[in-house]
Amino acid sequence: MPKAVSTLSSTSAPREGGGNTTQDHLRLIAEMTREFTASHDYKTIAQTSLERITKYMSAEAASLFLVGDTGDTLACSACYGPVDITGLRISAKSGIVGRAVQTRQGTMVRDVRDDADFGAGVDAKTGFQTRSLLVAPLSIGHDCLGAIEIINRIGGDGLFNQDDLVLLETLARAAALAINNFRLTAKIVQQEREQHELELAAEIQRDLLPRPSSRDFPIHGINIPARSVSGDFFDIMPLPDGRIWFNVGDVSGKGMNAALLMAKTSSLFRCLAKSAEHPGQLLNAINSELCETNSRGMFVTMVGGLFDPATGRLVLTNAGHEPPLHFDLRTERFNPIPADGPPLGIAHGIAGPDGYPVTEIDLAGGMLYVFTDGLTEATTFGGGMLGIDGARALIRDHAEESPDLRLKSISGAVKLPGQSLRDDLTLLVVEDMSMGRPAFMPPPRADLMITDGEILRIRVPARPDRLKLIRAAVEQAAKFCGAPEAWTFDMTMAVDEACQNIIRHAYGGRHDAGDIVVDFVRRNDVLEVDLMDFAEPVDPTKIKSRDLSEIRPGGLGVHLIKSVCDDARFMPPPPGIGNLFKLTKRLPTNIK
Repeated sequence: MPKAVSTLSSTSAPREGGGNTTQDHLRLIAEMTREFTASHDYKTIAQTSLERITKYMSAEAASLFLVGDTGDTLACSACYGPVDITGLRISAKSGIVGRAVQTRQGTMVRDVRDDADFGAGVDAKTGFQTRSLLVAPLSIGHDCLGAIEIINRIGGDGLFNQDDLVLLETLARAAALAINNFRLTAKIVQQEREQHELELAAEIQRDLLPRPSSRDFPIHGINIPARSVSGDFFDIMPLPDGRIWFNVGDVSGKGMNAALLMAKTSSLFRCLAKSAEHPGQLLNAINSELCETNSRGMFVTMVGGLFDPATGRLVLTNAGHEPPLHFDLRTERFNPIPADGPPLGIAHGIAGPDGYPVTEIDLAGGMLYVFTDGLTEATTFGGGMLGIDGARALIRDHAEESPDLRLKSISGAVKLPGQSLRDDLTLLVVEDMSMGRPAFMPPPRADLMITDGEILRIRVPARPDRLKLIRAAVEQAAKFCGAPEAWTFDMTMAVDEACQNIIRHAYGGRHDAGDIVVDFVRRNDVLEVDLMDFAEPVDPTKIKSRDLSEIRPGGLGVHLIKSVCDDARFMPPPPGIGNLFKLTKRLPTNIK
């Protein structure tokens, strides 16, 4: 076998006759411990260390055995001597080496013929003759990584002694620490490499998703991965004639494999849609392509559609996906569209000779919601599963919001702060604007008269978990006015604090007590925010801010609101309103 270059120094060489002093032992232990901890090359240090130990102890050969993944075998990781047995596997539960591993105790065998555990099988295969042995376990804590074996003492009486065993056990403990450190370092490096790959995959996925649509565009979508990469996807692809292709898909499984299949399916949709006549034909072609190369038993559920904004009509195909919901605004009723075909990628021609069936829908001024089970199976703030009824309730609650804010509001209602989703969540909405209803303006209501300069109005239940929707509305209104980030942050804090006061004090913290209406109005260079509730009227004279030196709960929110806004006061409420609190903040002078 090839010999490694010896690193044995003159200070650690054996004395004539094989004797070594205690000082020599300590020097060897110190030097090898230092080498174990300093080296980053596991294989090289193992080979040179075995050579060094073998020569120091005047032995003929040495081997390093490590426990396999299952714990049943020992594999020779490195060796030194006349025969190369690297890669040899022996039992971890029998034999002299196996005994040392199982008992976690060093073993000295002066004559292997007297030990019943000695197996001569290796000698028979290699032609090497084993006469005596020293074996020391590679123990670390309660675990044993393997063992070091020293074979056949040379010179003298040809026998190992107790001092040799103590020395080998000491070196084995240092080697065990070094091997464990090597493994931990390799694991960290691998994890960092995998994390980097996941980040690259996530970046590629984000690039595959369509860019956010303008507010007056009829189709909007949102994708929130449960992990760094997602098996969900959606796409929106306008055609030159004004029609728009769209899809929502969900790949079976999780992680990198699902992400790769997602990227492939999304690319196939975009490529094949350019020549497809209708969604049934398109999904049939995608199915054929996936079946050609998909060998992992994975599949894709997908809804594919072609929408004509000029007429408000669309053609839809559902391949094993969650039923999309057609929300009819005239009746506020939902019409689910069940799957008429199996998922993609299962088998060729599985949808039949005519391809996947299609459904034609006249939105008639309404909306079509397509989503993955990451929405219906998401955990709500109450701890339960949202379900299809919960999804319908969220859609109704936020129907008056702008499309982009609506999708954020719905997904935000099930994305708990500080917690990850159970599954990837994708949500897409198709809106019919052909009947002249602006998608971002609510219909007039008798209880709240619309005034000149109104930007946005939302109405939400007076609950803490709805505050994020109000904060998002503030950001949208500020963005509409062209306000800078710092101005928006201050206004968002003030509105949030005022709404918290309504929830805690006006409604007494009861979740089912009533609603909050927030109305955003711009008057020249000022943004007015009217906060209205339906609680009992409050006495404004009893609501005062405290001095900041009084550090105890209560009152500091009022101080914050007044320090941020130019004006904040209660106003006479309109009929049917309990309280009206108006915040006024001047926009920066550079905004037109």
